[in-house]
Amino acid sequence: MSDEYTDRPDTAHTRPEGVGDETVRALGALSEALETTERARGALYTFHQLTGGADFQLGDAVRLLREAGHDRAAELVEREIVGRNVIPGHWTFQIVEEYDRTYYRPFAEIERRLTDELAAGRTHLYEAELKETRRTRGRPDHTARPGVRPGNR
Repeated sequence: MSDEYTDRPDTAHTRPEGVGDETVRALGALSEALETTERARGALYTFHQLTGGADFQLGDAVRLLREAGHDRAAELVEREIVGRNVIPGHWTFQIVEEYDRTYYRPFAEIERRLTDELAAGRTHLYEAELKETRRTRGRPDHTARPGVRPGNR
């Protein structure tokens, strides 16, 4: 096998025949939007975990207030804040579940469906083509795909 052959993108990252520049750009934009949504989802999980952690910290604060002889203050925090909904009717886990059900999953499913329909299921075509324009061929740290080094056959 020649270096020319091994130093090209794999088929999974090569534009299928008949797929135009506009489609590659559009699918790249759709993928980028989903990636941003993935980050938002991660921030939502961070919110969920931080809020849950804070609720347990409140439990410690209530205990310490009681130990310090501040029973009324402890009762106020326990009654009004510990275990409180963060929005009406919702703890953070319910917000995460609703986000996943009503926004994230439908978005991910449509992105997958359109990638399958418009690009034969090939993902990251825009980025793969960008890599081809920016890398220096023949350099060990600029290969087209993993596991290929110039001179390897």
